[in-house]
Amino acid sequence: MSTYNAPVRDMLFTMKEVAGLEGICAQPGFEETTPDLVEAVLEEASRFATGVLDPLNWPGDQQGARWDNGVVTAADGFKEAYAAFCETGWNGMPASPEFGGQGLPTLVSTAVLEMWKSSNMAFSLCQMLTLGAIEALVHHGSPELQQRFVPKMVSGQWTGTMNLTEPQAGSDLSAIRTRAVPEGDHYRISGTKIFITWGEHDMAENIVHLVLARLPDAPAGVKGISLFVCPKFLVNDDGSLGERNDLVCASIEHKMGIHASPTAVMSFGDGPGAIGYLVGEPHKGLGYMFTMMNYARLNVGLEGVAISERAYQRARAYAIERVQGRTLTEGSRGIIGHPDVRRMLMDMKARTESMRALAYFAAAQMDRAHSHPDEATRAKSQALVDLLIPIVKGCCTEQAQGITADGVQIHGGMGFIEETGAAQYVRDARITTIYEGTTGIQANDLIGRKLVRDEGVTMKALLHTVSAEAQRQVGSGDPVLQALGQSLQRGLEALSQATEWILTRANQSPAATAAGAVPYLKLCGTVLGAWLMNRAAEAAQRQLSDNGQDDAFLSAKVITARHYQYHVLVEANGWRDRVINGAISTLALQDDQF
Repeated sequence: MSTYNAPVRDMLFTMKEVAGLEGICAQPGFEETTPDLVEAVLEEASRFATGVLDPLNWPGDQQGARWDNGVVTAADGFKEAYAAFCETGWNGMPASPEFGGQGLPTLVSTAVLEMWKSSNMAFSLCQMLTLGAIEALVHHGSPELQQRFVPKMVSGQWTGTMNLTEPQAGSDLSAIRTRAVPEGDHYRISGTKIFITWGEHDMAENIVHLVLARLPDAPAGVKGISLFVCPKFLVNDDGSLGERNDLVCASIEHKMGIHASPTAVMSFGDGPGAIGYLVGEPHKGLGYMFTMMNYARLNVGLEGVAISERAYQRARAYAIERVQGRTLTEGSRGIIGHPDVRRMLMDMKARTESMRALAYFAAAQMDRAHSHPDEATRAKSQALVDLLIPIVKGCCTEQAQGITADGVQIHGGMGFIEETGAAQYVRDARITTIYEGTTGIQANDLIGRKLVRDEGVTMKALLHTVSAEAQRQVGSGDPVLQALGQSLQRGLEALSQATEWILTRANQSPAATAAGAVPYLKLCGTVLGAWLMNRAAEAAQRQLSDNGQDDAFLSAKVITARHYQYHVLVEANGWRDRVINGAISTLALQDDQF
């Protein structure tokens, strides 16, 4: 098996040349986050990911988390790794210094989180859910709730979860039945929640559950949902742990992948009712959950990037080492010398780098939306974040399905054998298109809430920016950049045509536009990926012409962008045609004809 090595060089290049790291570091609150510090952070994180998390990934998958009478034990080595993770400060790195975090930009924490997800996705999910719970409490919890729970969640002494889904209520949260009955200064929670990631485990001394529930006077539908803090152990006034709350892990799921991440069925109130504390105002819980939704969906999109990177590294190592047949490329001894293997590796590499660029670009826009000194820039960046998040989440996770499958294909028959490790990435990647909103939900959100609602203003502004960069490349006088720019213009035309088609028909033909929603999302990801790959190639060409010392890396960036141009961007016209013409067949059959 190969060892994970974080692509720190590519991460830094993407942060600087694509996402604008220097500008982010100049914003108020980030002045001490210099490029040199960022590089040091990434190098240190790389060592932890390689030395501590990666060795636990495959054995953790094989062993899995274990449930016994309500008690969940993490896979061997996870508890010790988590302790080291917290002791070295990684758990709270993205959190505010007010609560003990380091307050680094989202762009920087995104690169570090990619390492955790690549090296051990199951392990990384515990921190991801905790950070989401922290986000909700910081934005909407009372000062008392924040002081009681957030500092120890930031330090990692306590972890956090999100309890949304119920057996009868999947993505439709209007159907939840969990109840919250007032009792003095708290509430009694009763109900069952499913699919609760790291809902029970032995790695931390307490687990802080955020639970969606209905008050007795709640109106029907999503407007009647409130949010509650419901800890595993109650917390005394002095901050020490009190008695066990009335909640239990009834079981954990037997899953296709991420076996080392316990996915719990949580039962609240088998006795008198679990004690919970209201977050914010009654009946506004769903809105509070959406506060952290952009971060959660960015992080799941990042899982697509991360698992693709890991699958690529394993396939590349195998292709170099595995000798079979006569190679056709000079200097190659392993199967990497076979042109079709090279094609698959290049496809994995190009798609992964484009997804990383898209995720990092979105993360940088989050930083601009949060702390840029200019109010207009903050508003523009927030609108761009809202537009990009469903694209990042949907496209990065969808592409991970094909990338991890190509990793198995490169291994041949050995890829189908669990011991080689390639199959785990296929299994782990599969959930990413489902949780935090399926690809269909992301696509409907994109065309409904993000495109049509503002009449395409944000999308058209983005397309104008892309067009200007393409025109500059076409007029650059550099034959390589000219070709890249011309291809981008053709992809941009396809995206513009599909955008106008949706905008003119959404209100009159909602079913037809919804039928093309996922193709439209994939079209957006394809073209925006090309835009950012071109931006990287342009920067690499400039540095090559300056006779830099990193020519092998820089020339590979240009070649990878050209591969994307000929092998990925060419899909744009097909996605456009699916958007415009695909509904005819999609909606034609009666139910009994399927």
